[in-house]
Amino acid sequence: MPPRVGGRCHQDTRQGMKPPGHAWGDDATRTHVRGRCHQDTHYDESHPDAQDDTSAQGHVTTRCRAPPAPPLPPARPSPCPQGAGTMAAVTWALGPLGGVAIVTLLLALLLGWLWDTAGTVTRFRATCHQLRRFPRPPWRNWLLGHTGLGKSTEEGLQHVDELVAQYRHGCLWWISPWMPILRLFHPDTLRPILLASAFIAPKDQLFYGFLKPWLGDGLLLSHGQKWARHRRLLTPAFHWDILKSYVGAFNHSTHVMHAKWRAAAQAAGGQVGLEVLEQLSLLTLDTLQKCIFSHESHCQEQPSEYIKAIVELSTLVVKRHHRLLHHSTWLYRLSADGRRFARACATVHSFTAAVVQRRRQALDRLGRQAWLENHQGRSMDFIDLLLLAKDEDGNTLSDEDIAAEADTFMFEGHDTTASGLAWLLYNLACHPHYQERCRQEVRELLKGRDAEEIKWEDLSHLPFTTMCIKESLRLHPPVTAVSRRCTKDIALRDGRVIPKGIICLMSIYGTHHNPDIWPEPQVFNPLRFSPENSKGRSPLAFIPFSAGPRNCIGQSFAMAELKVVAALTVARFAIKLDAGRPPRRKPELILRTEDGLWLLLEPLPEVA
Repeated sequence: MPPRVGGRCHQDTRQGMKPPGHAWGDDATRTHVRGRCHQDTHYDESHPDAQDDTSAQGHVTTRCRAPPAPPLPPARPSPCPQGAGTMAAVTWALGPLGGVAIVTLLLALLLGWLWDTAGTVTRFRATCHQLRRFPRPPWRNWLLGHTGLGKSTEEGLQHVDELVAQYRHGCLWWISPWMPILRLFHPDTLRPILLASAFIAPKDQLFYGFLKPWLGDGLLLSHGQKWARHRRLLTPAFHWDILKSYVGAFNHSTHVMHAKWRAAAQAAGGQVGLEVLEQLSLLTLDTLQKCIFSHESHCQEQPSEYIKAIVELSTLVVKRHHRLLHHSTWLYRLSADGRRFARACATVHSFTAAVVQRRRQALDRLGRQAWLENHQGRSMDFIDLLLLAKDEDGNTLSDEDIAAEADTFMFEGHDTTASGLAWLLYNLACHPHYQERCRQEVRELLKGRDAEEIKWEDLSHLPFTTMCIKESLRLHPPVTAVSRRCTKDIALRDGRVIPKGIICLMSIYGTHHNPDIWPEPQVFNPLRFSPENSKGRSPLAFIPFSAGPRNCIGQSFAMAELKVVAALTVARFAIKLDAGRPPRRKPELILRTEDGLWLLLEPLPEVA
């Protein structure tokens, strides 16, 4: 309120200034008046216009009155009725043409979806038409197909034997009404899939996807150009010149295991029953830590958090595969098993990353040449070799890539080799005459030596032991099947076509038990692999390490370890069956048994 002077107030009325008692919409307040406006100011506290609580209440009578503003016209009612839906409101807002546009867009989306659906149905019908040429075993019904008929049990493997005996080359298997797969059992049907490029028949994520959070983009799970680049960079790490240096680690880990066995046998009075698969898993993990990380874990003698995490991860992956609800990633993360899996992954990844980081820092600090000179006189491990690897453009592997490959090597290298060793000892226990023949072969090789050590050069001088190893891998393959998804139609020799998009489950077990290739397939007969009996046999008849571009890159490493451990074991122990605990096979990630693989072990006297 302006100051009051003798009943009058002198007030400048300017644009944007509100005289008391005037609304901002008055013409008087919108007009810029240069000069003064003389107003008589009378105060009346009861006047209805006196609403400004920042000044005294009253009403202002002014001589320069502006005409009152015309009243606003009444608001027109909205043509959009109250309570109308969102789409109606949007259509009204956009006008008639906007509504037509929305309807047109929705129709276009609907037609596109119908077109895609029709295309999918047409392609699926064409696929089913091509698959009719493959025999289909009896199924449960049209909805469930063969679900539940292929079990990971002893009976499940016996069912595979029946399928192979009846269908020989392969058969069609329906997992659901919309997911057919082909189960293949013969080299002639395996050949076009296994020998196809990794781009035409990549590994299928349905069977391998659960390993992704653990193994990342290592060789087992990667695809395309990344897989091809890593395969080229890793191949030199498995050359024979590199593997020679690992034989010492194989010997040392075997000595540790045998010392435990001797102590247990002595405590038991001369002979002890042991679950050998667990013992051999610790041996292979111990060996791999030496060969990959140059790390002495002593895991055969004392607990190791890293080893415990790896064993737990393998177990949890198998459990998840058998629980349908846990196939959902977000449901699995919320479950107790999912949280255990995440913790175990963190343990494994932190260990591997720390090793890679330390080595990388040492290499960067010293430089490549000085680092190599520092390693003269001692062997390089797997991490060293990957740090030094360069592609054709001079690019190296990242720390994440190296860690993924190390984790993959640990996973693929420990359980598979342990399974192969355990079943070998079991088969030799079942056939004491073959066991004794292996023992004499090894003792003849070691005769006159100060120490019982198997050297790299010795591995080629164990022909019968090698035949026993191969026959055991045929009869009890550690990995019973591998899968591929066809990215294009693949023609077979007989004119049938495997359609694009189909998953092919290539049964290593079924191929190894096919009577068309292996007479009396259930019989353990090492002489199948003699030079004369091997002539003319398809190289795809025996595929414990798979075959083709995506075969096991570490198969020479595995065979060398199998020979060293088997030779030293038969030379030092008599291996017998535990009649009270016969094994029941259980195919999971590897071929295990339901309640362990138990054998009786008796130390033999040392030969002078």
